[in-house]
Amino acid sequence: MKTGAFRTEAAEQLGCMNEVLAGLIRPLVRALHPYAPGEQPKIKGLIKLNTNENPYPPSPRVLAAVKEAVDGRLRLYPNATAQPLREKLAKLHGCQSENLIIGNGSDELLTLATRAFVEPAQACVAADVSRRVGGENAALTSRARRQRATVQYFVPSYSVYPVLTEIHGALHNAVALPADFALPLDRFGGRAGQVFADAALTLVTTPNAPTGRGYSTKDLEALCRKLKGVVVLDEAYVDFADENALSLALKYPHVLVARTFSKAYSLCFQRVGYCVGHPELIAALDKIKDSYNVNGLGQVAALATLGDLPYYRANFRRIIATRERVSGELRELGFDVLPSQTNFIFTKPPRFPAKVWLGELRARKILVRWFSCPETCDYLRISIGTEAEMDALLRAAKGILKAPGGRGSRSSPR
Repeated sequence: MKTGAFRTEAAEQLGCMNEVLAGLIRPLVRALHPYAPGEQPKIKGLIKLNTNENPYPPSPRVLAAVKEAVDGRLRLYPNATAQPLREKLAKLHGCQSENLIIGNGSDELLTLATRAFVEPAQACVAADVSRRVGGENAALTSRARRQRATVQYFVPSYSVYPVLTEIHGALHNAVALPADFALPLDRFGGRAGQVFADAALTLVTTPNAPTGRGYSTKDLEALCRKLKGVVVLDEAYVDFADENALSLALKYPHVLVARTFSKAYSLCFQRVGYCVGHPELIAALDKIKDSYNVNGLGQVAALATLGDLPYYRANFRRIIATRERVSGELRELGFDVLPSQTNFIFTKPPRFPAKVWLGELRARKILVRWFSCPETCDYLRISIGTEAEMDALLRAAKGILKAPGGRGSRSSPR
């Protein structure tokens, strides 16, 4: 066989194989756009201000506890429910351990909430067809069935929400936030883009990410009172805010508060999060979680963290002070910096597009985050680093603005 013919036949066989393999994958998964995490540096020397990690390490007590736990117990399964951690968190928050579930990061708990409280859209349609075929009067209207299959969230907010919705085969209701990114408390209704009171699950990032906008407990309570489905208040950044809404999870049976040890407590590497809420909802999440879902070293680290809270609270104050200082200095350079209640800044840079700034900063070995969606494409999200890292950012910004033509190295994307 000639080389050209062989290559053609091989290409055809490969194409057939790809087609066969594609047929083994659910269409929903084939069409899925996965969550895109921030860039992880592959070269040394980059200043990483793009993933909202805490710039300061875990406390010495936490590091010592983790090192001490690296022994023969690694052959054993960890506590299946993280019960000691649940009990310590319950004491901290003034509730019972039955009000808490521990997860592999708060992301796992968001996934569990979607699976536990939202019907896949096809299941709702099939149930309705079954009722009609059986001659029964449908107990639910078409709209009510759709609500049972709807995940509702605000835009912009945590970009994993639509991904979780797609994976579950549920319906989206993405509600655009107003220009100031406040909660749309006056936008309730029955049309797409309005807030559905009966949505099966509403996910609220508070404080908001990526904007950094803080929400008062009063406004969050007003929202929760209007919603009849399950509400998850995703408080990943709440330790950097003026208020938290944990009391709402203990007051309203349909409200859950999700938190994480990642951002504020320097444990991204360990992946530990938790949810607080009514025991009935917590039990539902517990039924469908993975067995041994939280690794043993993560449990050790989280327990030790709760035993050294003054160390972390001092770090919160340092990060907040840096955030306010850098926000002020960026404003003096012409940046439009939104007020932040988080460990990051959301800012519209001067002179040229945010995407250009992204490239110019990276050329100076500084990573920040840019989101391409229309609501956020004019902004950069900048995580708060150490004082030295933020000083480097400010020097870079001044250099970019002073460079001929205002575009520094001109190596940025166009």
